Amino acid sequence: MVAPTALKKSAVSGTSSASRIVGVDNKQAIDDDEVLLGNGDEHMMDQDDGDEKKETVEKKETAGVVLDEQGKPRFASAKDAKQTKVKLESRKVAVPPHRMTPLRNNWTKIYPPLVDHLKLQVRMNLKTKSVELRTNPKHTTDPGALQKGADFIKAFTLGFDLDDSIALLRLDDLYIETFEIKDVKTLNGDHLSRAIGRIAGKDGKTKFAIENATRTRIVLADSKIHILGGFTHIRMAREAVVSLILGSPPGKVYGNLRTVASRLKERY
Repeated sequence: MVAPTALKKSAVSGTSSASRIVGVDNKQAIDDDEVLLGNGDEHMMDQDDGDEKKETVEKKETAGVVLDEQGKPRFASAKDAKQTKVKLESRKVAVPPHRMTPLRNNWTKIYPPLVDHLKLQVRMNLKTKSVELRTNPKHTTDPGALQKGADFIKAFTLGFDLDDSIALLRLDDLYIETFEIKDVKTLNGDHLSRAIGRIAGKDGKTKFAIENATRTRIVLADSKIHILGGFTHIRMAREAVVSLILGSPPGKVYGNLRTVASRLKERY
């Protein structure tokens, strides 16, 4: 029959190697080990020896970890850590026929941000009418560069201006929301045309008012509506557009926009 002390030693040795988390109170287990592994006739250690043991254990546990004044561990920032290697990936963004001409005319302004800033390889494929993006493991450092580039091209193909599309590369809190008029209310024929006219206004006056009040950009593409901006700003602009679709008079919407604009001024 195996001695009980030997069994206790194997069990304790298995648990002590796993507890390496800073801040866990495992001092009692260490004191118990000293009692169990010693002879039965030996007495417990003096208080001073116990304190020295505790200090040595704490030093071992906190080795390599910097603690602040409150005793909390401080770690290096993620940027200082070793960057993950970017894989070779490619993405193809389809371009609608009516946006091919603007893409060609502005191509000299479109590819420099993708090549110089995001370090991507890009080309315009005239056969398939698409823009092809590819990462370069030697030069591309940002893992999300491919997605940012695809969003930039997609925003331009949806009808946004080049400067507004480039803002997607510079700011991380910008989004694009797309919905159709029929998602709000089923309209056909002249009723649909009047709803689009209410959103745009005379010479685009209503659309510009919504954009300036909510700090967004709106594109009216037939019955589809694209909104570019921050999360809360998109929600405010969408509420104004939806109320126009449902038949609210523009004057009432202007009044709501004034309150929205005053709220945004107070916030910022």
